[in-house]
Parts: sequence; structure tokens; C-alpha cells
Amino acid sequence: MTNVLLDQESGASATMPNAPKPLTEGRQPTGILIGLWAFVVIPFVALLVAVPLAWGGSLTWVSIAVGAFFYIMSGLGITVGFHRYLTHGSFKAKRWLRVTLAVTGAMAIQGAPTQWVADHRRHHTFSDVEGDPHSPWRFGTSFWALTKGLWYAHMGWLFHREMSNRSRFAPDLLADKDISRVDKLFPLIVAASMLAPAAAGGLITWSVSGALWAFFWAGLVRVSFLHHVTWSINSICHVVGERPFELRRGDKAANFWPLAVLSFGESWHNLHHADPTCARHGVLRGQIDISARTIWLFEKLRWVGDVRWPKPERIAAKRVDVGAGASGA
Repeated sequence: MTNVLLDQESGASATMPNAPKPLTEGRQPTGILIGLWAFVVIPFVALLVAVPLAWGGSLTWVSIAVGAFFYIMSGLGITVGFHRYLTHGSFKAKRWLRVTLAVTGAMAIQGAPTQWVADHRRHHTFSDVEGDPHSPWRFGTSFWALTKGLWYAHMGWLFHREMSNRSRFAPDLLADKDISRVDKLFPLIVAASMLAPAAAGGLITWSVSGALWAFFWAGLVRVSFLHHVTWSINSICHVVGERPFELRRGDKAANFWPLAVLSFGESWHNLHHADPTCARHGVLRGQIDISARTIWLFEKLRWVGDVRWPKPERIAAKRVDVGAGASGA
């Protein structure tokens, strides 16, 4: 006998047995760990040396343009595709767009879609309490405990984690043939994400040096920069910022405005945790949310439907300060 459960925090529904399935599937395989070291550490080293190289004149307009294109494409693949769509079901998409969002999200090199979604749904289920895979508060509230926690939440958890149980947190994606195919093709997508910028740079400049610099800036540096912007939502946005909306006990998600543009609206994190399935995170006046505007454009083009836009009365009910106003999509 089974029960159909709705996870109100993640917006995911699944048919699950009466006895809860384990939170994790065990330690991550050695191959994944090696891949993490390769695609986290190497791009990070490139990011560190990027500043002196840029000062020396190696950063060209071709590299900037190619890098911006792939940053926006893979970044929106994460924020619109992996996060608001696959994890929280903030809208429904046509099949071709569903696959496209899964592929472009995979090009951010933050993991295959099903595992990414399982980790994030688990995070929402246990946000900042025991069971959260990457809470910065896991070691305590003292200065040094929080310093250690920030590092762990930002990227340390990736190297010491047990894999979130996909059959518990993402059974819908495991049953989806299209998403399963993207999961299997993830290594090839990673290769394409690194090599496509080099090919573009080489073709535009018609030179080997153009290809190599595009690989460096639009490949390595772009991947690392996007990694750290995304990871900052897990770390900084659970410690620093404003909390205008009421959350569950223990949840410390906050808004951190300096990251709003670079994260495509993801740093309006407080509202997101207050209303996870909402398609727009920046609901207050002046809060830029590029991901929400992208979903709005998709809706106008009739590529998506059933978008869960914020309702003024629902937003007002969640405000800590009910007197302040909120805007819709």
C-alpha cells in the first residue's frame, strides 16, 4: 500500500511507500569525486589567474561575448531549468523546451539534473536543520563554527557528501525518459560545455589563439564564476541579508541584493523559501529577477503554461511587515 505525498517545501509530488526511504544512497563514487576535483579546482585556479591576465590584455571582446553567451545560457539553464522548473514545478513546459532546459542546465557543470534536483529538494525539506545537505549552520552559531559552516555550505559539502536518495526526492525525474537520457549524456554535455566556447572563439577569430583564449575565459573562468555565484546562494544567502517573509522554524534563508543580477534573481532567497513553487523570487518593488522575466517571455511565446506567479494576497500573508506592498509578475 502506498501514499501519494506532496512535499510542500519543494512542490514535488511522488508515490512513496509508508516507510520513508533513506535520505541518502551512500557515498559518492570515486569517479564523481575525481570529476569534482577536475571541474571545481581547475576552473577555480583559472579564475584566480584571470585578473592578472585580464590586466595584461588577454581578455578580448570575443572572449567576453562568447563567455557572456555561455554564462547566460547555462546560468538560466540552472535557475529556470533545474531550479524553478524541474525542482519546484513553477510552470509546465513543452517537451522540446523541457529537454533544452535540462541540457543547458547540465552545461553549467553542477551535476546531472536528477541528482541536482534530489539534493535541492532535500535542502528544502530540511532547510538549516538536521538533514540539510549544505546548511552553513550545521556546526553551530559561534564565529568559528559559522566560518567553517560557510565554507562547507559553499563548496565543502560537495567533497564529503553522501548522495541524496533520488528515489525519495526525485522519483518523477527517474521515471522521465527524457531527463534520464540527459543524465546518461551528462559527461558528453560537460565536454561540449568546455569545447563549444573554444570552437566559437576559433571560428570568430579564425585563429588557434582565439580558440585557446575562448576556452580559458568562456570555458574555465565562466564555469568557475557561475559555480561560485550558485554556491553563494547556499552559503551567503543563508547567513547574510534581509528576511521580509516568514519562514519555517530554523530556516534562515535571506535576500542578498548584490548577487541579484549575477544569479538571475536567485538571491531573493527569502521569498523563495517562504513560497518555493513561486515562479518569481524577487516579488518586491525594485527586485530584479531575470529568471522570472525569462519565464514570462516563454509564457508569452506559449512555450510554457500553468505558471505559478505570485498572488498579492499570498505574498501579503507571508510578510513579516504586512504593511509593506508587494508586486506581482
